[in-house]
Amino acid sequence: MRVKTHIFVTSLLRRVFASGGYAAVLRKGAEEAGAIFIRHRNRLGTETLYAPAPQSFFEDEDDDIRKFEVRLRDADGENIDGALSSEIRFDPDCWIVEIELDDVGDLLQVVEPGH
Repeated sequence: MRVKTHIFVTSLLRRVFASGGYAAVLRKGAEEAGAIFIRHRNRLGTETLYAPAPQSFFEDEDDDIRKFEVRLRDADGENIDGALSSEIRFDPDCWIVEIELDDVGDLLQVVEPGH
């Protein structure tokens, strides 16, 4: 069983702060099972947008680990804003979390296309 969204987000925020970074919930969605989009700002002024990975990346229906894919990498803020606006129109129950940290490291399980 997958961890509820609000618990995952709370844990993520704590882990970011423990790593010396900054994190904030920009949009709160459905507490039980809302999709999570992560806006990662780096010190160079660019951003990376992480989105929920497609279902094809899950081994089976019992795979309960949240997986993410990179939707935009090293983009400017306007491109990220536009992508997030589209996601909100499509799924108004989604969450948006912003993190400022040099490297997301092992905070997220990021999948790569083709794997």
